[in-house]
Formats: sequence, C-alpha cells, structure tokens
Amino acid sequence: MVEFLWAPFLACLVLTAIHVYLGLHVLARGVIFVDLALAQMAALGVTIAFLAGHAIQSEAAYWYALTFTLGGAALFAASRTRRTPVPQEAIIGIVYAVSAAAAVLVIDRAPQGGEHIKQILVGSILTVTPGEVGTLALLYAPIGLLHWLARRPLLEISFDPEGAGAQRAVRAWDFVFYASFGVVVTSSVRLAGVLLVFAYLIVPATAAAALARSARGRLLVGWTLGVLVSVGGLVASWTWDLPTGATVVVVSGVLVAAVAVALVARAGVRATRARGVEALRAPAVGLCVVVGLAGLLLVLVPRMDHWWLDWLEASMPAAQTWFLSADERDTRRDAEEDIRRSVAELERVRAMQRDDQWGTRPVNEEMRERIRQYLAGRAEMVAGDRLVLRTLQAHARARQRWWLGVPLLLLGAGGALCLARRRPAV
Repeated sequence: MVEFLWAPFLACLVLTAIHVYLGLHVLARGVIFVDLALAQMAALGVTIAFLAGHAIQSEAAYWYALTFTLGGAALFAASRTRRTPVPQEAIIGIVYAVSAAAAVLVIDRAPQGGEHIKQILVGSILTVTPGEVGTLALLYAPIGLLHWLARRPLLEISFDPEGAGAQRAVRAWDFVFYASFGVVVTSSVRLAGVLLVFAYLIVPATAAAALARSARGRLLVGWTLGVLVSVGGLVASWTWDLPTGATVVVVSGVLVAAVAVALVARAGVRATRARGVEALRAPAVGLCVVVGLAGLLLVLVPRMDHWWLDWLEASMPAAQTWFLSADERDTRRDAEEDIRRSVAELERVRAMQRDDQWGTRPVNEEMRERIRQYLAGRAEMVAGDRLVLRTLQAHARARQRWWLGVPLLLLGAGGALCLARRRPAV
C-alpha cells in the first residue's frame, strides 16, 4: 500500500500546508465560498480550453484557467468595501453560479462532457506523480513566502478590517491575496478537483477555529487535522476500493462531526458541573421526543427505513428473528449463509481485478473478461438473496410496529411530558 500511496500522501501534505493557512483567512473574512467560486472559474477556463482542443492537463489549459481565476480575483478585490448594501458573499455566489452554468453550456458542446465534469470535480490525486508533487511544492513555496513577508497587512485585513488602513491600500492587498489564492486554486484543481480543494481549505480551518483562539494555534491545529484527514482518507480509499478524492472529502466531514460532538459533550459536562442534574433535563426531554417519534413512525410507516431498528437488528439479530415464524427463520439463515459465501468469493475475485489494475499481477484480456462476467453474475446472486432478506424484514416490521412501536411511543411521550412539567427544585 505504501508503495502506491506515498506520492498521493505527499500531494495531500502540500495541499494541506497552503490551503489550511488560506482557509483561516477565508473564515476570518466571511467569504466561505470564495474558493468554490475561484475553483469554478478555473474549471470554466479548463472547459473552454478543452473545447478549443487542448488536453485538460496541458499547459494551455492551465493558462486558460489561471486567466479566468485572476479575473475573478480582481473582481473580488474591487468588490470589497466596508459599507455596501450588497455583501461580498452575494457577489461570490453570483460568480460561482454563472461560472458553473457557463461551464455546463460549454461542456455541452464538447465530446465526453460527463467525464470531463467528473474529473474537474473529483480530480485524479491517486495517479499523481512525484514530479507533479515537486512542481506543486515549488509553486506554493514562493506564495507561502510572500504571505509570510506580507503577513501583517494581510492578517489585519482579514482579522481586523476596521483598522486595516485606507481603502485603496486595502484593495491593493486584497488583490495580492486573491491573486495568490487564485494561483493556488488553479493549480490545486488540476490535481485534486474542486471538491477536494474546497475540503482542504475549509474543513481543517473550521475545526481549528473551534479548538484554538490564536492564529498560530489555529494554523498548527489545522495542519494536524489536515494530516489526519489525508491519512484516513487514503487508507479508507485503499481498503474499500473507493474514489480517493471523494473519500478524503467524506473523511473531512466525519472529522468536523467528531469535533462538533466533542465540543457539545464538553459543554454538557461544564453545564452539569455548574448547574447539577437540572442541566440534563432539556437533553432528556429531547431524547424522549426522539424515542416517541421513532415509535410513532414505526407504527404509522413500518416499511420505511428505520435506521435505529436496522442497527439494533444488525447488532442483535434476535430483535428480528423473534418476530419471524420458524420457516421464515430458516429462510433467513440460508439467505445470510449464501450472502456470506458470495461476498467472500466476490472479495477474492475483486482482489485479482485490483492486482490487474495496479499492475502487480496482470492477466490477459480473456481472463479479464471472465472476471468481469463472474463478478456481474455473483453480484446478481447477492442481490437476489438480499431481496429475500428485505422481504423477511418487511414481515417482521409488520409485527414490530405493535410490539415495539407502541411501547416506544408511550414511553417517549410520557417521559417528555413528565420532564417538561416537572418544576426545578428551589
């Protein structure tokens, strides 16, 4: 695994180093979607270059993208004023929407437009070469040096706009920021795609802003979280054979959710220490309401997706088998055994397919086609067995609605009413 992922991992580290810093500025300025807007303008430039006959990774496509991005940077720098009836975020949103629509119109005239849009969105970071990583690092190094040398005016404009000085100087430094930002975005989008670039820009910086107060502390925390996201996303992509860029973005979302849960838990502990058990009454009422709603939905719509009940049945199969007849239990057991055998066989053959794709154990064309047909046939068998399990689950749901749904509804509603009517002790 390390042999194939070390270059993408280095690329992720380079992206983390520059985008987390820029993300702190973006959050402080309140222009959250400026990255998406500039990335979309770069994508529009690449799309026009593609329509003109240039390859997506060509130098001509890069200069098209950079020209469009610098035009957006100039527009955003000119539109920043201290008092205006139109917030800058509105202008950023308009630029993004118009650029995205224009890209769709242009790509409609190009061959293989769908593949082109997919590549722009998710990129191809898994296939990055060491040379591309080195080129990216050499490009970002002087930009980082520029921001370090101009850190005082740039930080003042971002974190203290009222004391940043004359409006003309602010616009000049704003153009420096947005122009350098545009160069970074243009280069990153070619390598990693729009979604991954946005995730590296916003997610670690957002989590760091919630965990640290100073700009230096946020930067260090953001870099640490960016490295963790990169490792987690690449490992998950390799383990489950998932698209790398999309996997890293999802892992970023999981990171933000984990930080939010940790902060809420910390706030709950502090409130409990300050106010005692009374601080837990509101969360307890909310929990009772959730329990009552879960029971009500099970009673009214037993065939809908009840995730809590799916999780309960997966962790404790008896929660479903109790509500099945003896013949239905035998059918369920046979279907599960068939699925286990088929999934194990699918994993074995998919491992052969992955080895062929990565070049570790190549096979001939005939064997490649036999693998494809075998996987398709086995997948159909698994789908049939899972249809049997869903039918049995529907039978169980029809009985669970009364034996589980009604008690949960009464328990949740009664608990919420009792807790809401209880007076706090004086």
